[in-house]
Amino acid sequence: MESFFASLKKELVHRCCFKTRDQAKAETFEYIEVFYNRQRRPSAINYKTPQRAFEDMTWKMAA
Repeated sequence: MESFFASLKKELVHRCCFKTRDQAKAETFEYIEVFYNRQRRPSAINYKTPQRAFEDMTWKMAA
């Protein structure tokens, strides 16, 4: 979790100035759901997206 929050701060929070709390919520949601979970490839999970790593883990558990 610490790594995730560090990434969130570096890649989103410190790069923009939110005008409203609703804007901050919307951009944070977009960062997590669109970028972090589907595009970003952390080395801790063999450079797979979190979504792909979860799918692979689910398939291994089902087998």
